[in-house]
Amino acid sequence: MEWFDQYVFFLAKALTVLLVVGALIVLIAASKGRGKRAEGTLQVSRLNDRFQRMNEQLSELVLSKQARKAQLKARKQEAKARSKDPQADERGRVYVLNFHGDIKASALENLRHEVSAVLEIARPSDEVLVRLESGGGMVHAYGLAASQLVRIREAGIPLTITVDKVAASGGYMMACIADRVLAAPFAMLGSIGVVAQLPNVHRLLKKHDIDFEMLTAGEYKRTLTIFGENSEKGREKFQEDLETIHRLFKDFVARYRPTLDIDAVATGEVWFGSEALSRGLSDELKTSDQYLCERVRQADVFEVQFEQRKRLQERLSGGLSQAADKLLVTWASRFHNQRFW
Repeated sequence: MEWFDQYVFFLAKALTVLLVVGALIVLIAASKGRGKRAEGTLQVSRLNDRFQRMNEQLSELVLSKQARKAQLKARKQEAKARSKDPQADERGRVYVLNFHGDIKASALENLRHEVSAVLEIARPSDEVLVRLESGGGMVHAYGLAASQLVRIREAGIPLTITVDKVAASGGYMMACIADRVLAAPFAMLGSIGVVAQLPNVHRLLKKHDIDFEMLTAGEYKRTLTIFGENSEKGREKFQEDLETIHRLFKDFVARYRPTLDIDAVATGEVWFGSEALSRGLSDELKTSDQYLCERVRQADVFEVQFEQRKRLQERLSGGLSQAADKLLVTWASRFHNQRFW
C-alpha cells in the first residue's frame, strides 16, 4: 500500500496548491471588482418557436412523407397570409414570467426587473402570465413580491396566474391578485393564515445556573424570547400582532377576490384543485402547459427571465468549491474501492 500512500500525499499537495492559487485569484478579483455592482441580463425567448421545433421533430418521426409535405405546405400558406394581413402586427402578445418562491421569496429580485421590463412595452391588449409555485414565507418579502404583481394590474394589463403545484400563504397572497387563477387538479391553494413559532430554553439555562439578560427600550420591543422567561403579557401582545397580520392578509385577498367568502377560507387550511375551485380560490382547472399550448395558437408568447450576473469572485469561488467537492468525493470513492476490493 506504499504506492497508495504516496498517491494520497501527492493528491493532498495538489489540492493545497489549487486552493492557494484559487484563493489568490479570488482576492485579486475582489480587489478589482470592489465597489462595482454586478448587473444582470434579460433573457427573452419566443415560445411559439420552441413549440414549433418540438412539433417538427415529432412530425418527422411520426408522419408519412406525404402528410409531412402537406403539413409544411399548410404552414407556408398560413405564414404568407399572415404577412399580407395588415392587422398581423396587432396580434396579441403574452409575456410569461416564472416565480418559484422559497421562504425568503428570493425570486423577488428577478421578478422586480422582469415586471419593470414588461410594463415598458406591454399593451392593454396583451397579457402577463405568471407561473407561480410557492408555499409562502416571510410576511414582508411576500408582501413586496405581491406588490410587483399589483403593478401589472394597476397598469391595466390582464394578469393570469397558473399554479401547477402550490400557492399557499404568501404564495396565495400573490396569486389572488390575478384577473384569473388557473390551478392544476391537485394543486394546493389557500393557507390564508399566519404562523410563528420559536423554542424557549429558559428552564434549561436556569437548571445549569446560566443567566440571560436582555435590555430593551420600549415596552414591546421584544415580546417573546428564546433564552429569557416569557411573560403572559408578552404572549398576548405577540398573539395580537399575529391577529393584526392575519386581518391585513384577509383584507388584501378580499380586495382582489371580492366574491370570495373570506371568513370561510381564511382558516389557514389548504384545498386541492376542484375543492379550491368550488370555494372561489381559483377560476379554472387547467395546468400551465395546457394554457400555454392554447395561447401559442392565438398570440405571440414570450418567456421573460432576468438573470443576475455574478461577480467574478463569486463565480470563481463557486467553481473552486464545486471542484474541491468533486475531488474529495472522487478520492473518497477510490479509497473506498482500494480498501474493500
